[in-house]
Amino acid sequence: MNVREATREDLPGIARVHVDTWRTTYSGIVPDEYLAHLSYSDRQQRWEALFIEAAADTTKFILVAEDDGQIVGFANGGPARETDLGDSEIYAVYVTAAYQGRGHGRRLIGRLATLLRDAGFKSAVVRVLAHNPSRKFYEALGGRHVSSEEISIAGVALEEMVYAWPSLRALLQNSTHN
Repeated sequence: MNVREATREDLPGIARVHVDTWRTTYSGIVPDEYLAHLSYSDRQQRWEALFIEAAADTTKFILVAEDDGQIVGFANGGPARETDLGDSEIYAVYVTAAYQGRGHGRRLIGRLATLLRDAGFKSAVVRVLAHNPSRKFYEALGGRHVSSEEISIAGVALEEMVYAWPSLRALLQNSTHN
């Protein structure tokens, strides 16, 4: 297993992981019709825009996890969209179902937290759907539930929970020692 910063050549793999994990993770949470219409090409275009943005901003990062010669997960993060709960944000962490539970998520978070710390950030937040079973992952890493918000996906109101780490040092410690 290898975790590294993404390259432009990784974008098709990131798009594949993004679509596939949404379909498995959010089945029964997000409307099935919405999940069925997700496309690799649309997600790849979105990731190309995010890649260009991250390349121009030294405080935004996109990472990939590779295993068996393929991309099996990714994470991205940077400045918090709302700074009242933390100064940096983990925007997304996804690992394909077949590779979950093998440490890929922890390694992605650990590397991302290191990059965020090195960029001068002190704390972090992550937003996760309340019914996402993977939210326990963030709790295991010491994330504290600090607020909830209502969001809409495909016209359905969903609760999004915000977890915070007041110290990136604690997140780093929890991602490498648990």
